[in-house]
Amino acid sequence: MIIDSHAHVVMPETAYRYMADLVSSRGNPRAGRKIPDDEILLPPTEKLLKQMDDVGTDIQFLSPRPFAQMHSVRPGTVTELWTRYVNDIIAWQCRQFPDRFRGVAGLPQFRDTSPENCLEELERCVKELGFVGCLINPDPVEGDGAPPPGMGDEFWYPLYEKLVELDVPALVHSASCCHARESYTLKFINEESIAIISLLESKVFEDFPNLKIVVSHGGGAIPYQMGRFRAWHLRRKKDATFDDLMRKLYFDTCNYSEEALDLLFRVVGTDNCMFGTERPGTGSVHNPDWGHDFDNLKPVIEGIGWLSEADRKKIFEDNCRKVYTRAFK
Repeated sequence: MIIDSHAHVVMPETAYRYMADLVSSRGNPRAGRKIPDDEILLPPTEKLLKQMDDVGTDIQFLSPRPFAQMHSVRPGTVTELWTRYVNDIIAWQCRQFPDRFRGVAGLPQFRDTSPENCLEELERCVKELGFVGCLINPDPVEGDGAPPPGMGDEFWYPLYEKLVELDVPALVHSASCCHARESYTLKFINEESIAIISLLESKVFEDFPNLKIVVSHGGGAIPYQMGRFRAWHLRRKKDATFDDLMRKLYFDTCNYSEEALDLLFRVVGTDNCMFGTERPGTGSVHNPDWGHDFDNLKPVIEGIGWLSEADRKKIFEDNCRKVYTRAFK
């Protein structure tokens, strides 16, 4: 089975009109909106299913499109209403095609507000909608001011407690970026890198030994700069090696380079990597060197010759089943 653990919802144009209404009104008056009817939602969902079939994907985990989560838009009512609306669209798709989709919740994070404000929506998504995980944006200020503390800080503990209680993992995934020095793609890589180091130099996994964290896009920059961090870690005279600490985390394969994926598997090991494509997304463009789209990663991983069949099965299926325990009950 091929499980794509990192994909995002495809929504109709009517959803983006609601987004525009929310931003222009600033959520005032405060009123949610029902999701579009089947006639509007079905065509983009069927198009997504065709794309999955074309590349041999059996199941996709759907989450909100991160760059459109609006975590920094004032007031917090905007992201609260929008997040609930998008989660409901994902839930509709999962109900219609339960053999093909699983839901991963967006959280109504708002700037530097405590993540306690996310717990009610996370619980709703897991207990009522059957979702199997959530996204965490390490910087919901989105470059528009000072960010909240790093993910190793106790600021995040209320969310970690709830994740452990519900037995759902979190996918670390930055969102939009308002800073002129970073595109949102670069913001992703930077925030994932910061999140890894913040987590690994903290007591988070001592305080929450059952916490499950997946880092998007092959771990930002960290797996590709391991020498620097091994040296940095040895200077601090820690008992465990930096490589040991990295294996407390999981990493997806949303990195559209065969050379980088090869290195990722060698550095962090195939026990800690799971298949993800974000298809359709940034990588949905033809790569002339491969003869297919960048985000059609199944043949790329199959072409890495030193991987055993057992390694490939871990990446394509087994590790996802191990981490997302609610997904296959």
